[in-house]
Amino acid sequence: MTTTTKRLAIPYDNCDNLADYLSLQRGVAQARFVEPSTPTTQQHMSLLKFLAINALELSAPATPLLLEHQHTQYKPHGWMQLSGHPESIVPTSTGIVRKRIAGIEDSEVLAYQQISQEPKTLQIVPAYFGLRELQTQHYIELQDLLAGFKDPCVMDIKLGTRTFLESEVSNQTLRPDLYQKMIAVDASAPTPAEHEAQAVTKLRYMLFRESLSSSHSKGFRIEALRLRGRAPLKDLKTCRSSEQISQTIEQFLAARRSVQKELLKRLKHMRLVIEQSAFFNRHEIIGSSLFIVYDDHRMGAWLIDFAKSRQLPPHLCVNHRSPWQPGNREEGLLHGMDELIHAFEEVYARSGSHRSCLKI
Repeated sequence: MTTTTKRLAIPYDNCDNLADYLSLQRGVAQARFVEPSTPTTQQHMSLLKFLAINALELSAPATPLLLEHQHTQYKPHGWMQLSGHPESIVPTSTGIVRKRIAGIEDSEVLAYQQISQEPKTLQIVPAYFGLRELQTQHYIELQDLLAGFKDPCVMDIKLGTRTFLESEVSNQTLRPDLYQKMIAVDASAPTPAEHEAQAVTKLRYMLFRESLSSSHSKGFRIEALRLRGRAPLKDLKTCRSSEQISQTIEQFLAARRSVQKELLKRLKHMRLVIEQSAFFNRHEIIGSSLFIVYDDHRMGAWLIDFAKSRQLPPHLCVNHRSPWQPGNREEGLLHGMDELIHAFEEVYARSGSHRSCLKI
């Protein structure tokens, strides 16, 4: 472990379980942190000027593009995202972020347009300011969710038991490249037939990937987090067991019961809105994330990223809790919310006897 990495690691004095957990993520030693030369509050905030946009590993990478005028008018020092393709987001100086989209019929455009018709649903997503076309490229303009926060703690949680579209895994072609990726992680994972063929289908590989995280069992996974005054900690997808998740949440919340109480209230409100929303009743929601942020004065939580939302055919409906079977379009969004709320409730219940090893 390098000196820089040691300075940026989350303290876990005398906490063997958390140390083991971090080592499972290949340690902070492999995290690619960006440490400002002068760690001022302003620089810490500039590191956080992002909206977490998650993308599957196998998705086509975004075409690199940063608007020319952004380089001259406003480009925050060290600007970054917790996850996703950095080329897909362009910051502005007006409390707005621009997310690159394919065109005016993009699924995310349609999602925000429909959500805009539901006043209650509007309360749980970033404010949507419409479309913008610049240099032949289309963008949607969204609220900068960190505006008004001072050196906040941030967590990005991907929701759902399935984070891929059925259309993405319909091809049954055997893929040697995906077999190699699988055995690089776990040589015992392929079946004897797959070992013999030295190839797997994309569906098989994607299900294998989901099983490595808590997505399959709990319907959510912690993608990344950032603690006050620290660089973001990423590559948390293998945080899988209940104990690992609890320790990570405890690190994030730092035994602040007022934040815990307000966050639980917010999450339960969001769940109720989703259950009652016409938009969510008629859409499959894939790859959306819960974005949580708090500082000494405020707390916020929003559902973000609707790039893979798809309207259901008339004959189908989903409850967002039933297990997925090919064709039923269930994705476990509300199952994930249920499990996440339960995890935060457990942390809140035992925060009175907070473990000494979880000091921030």
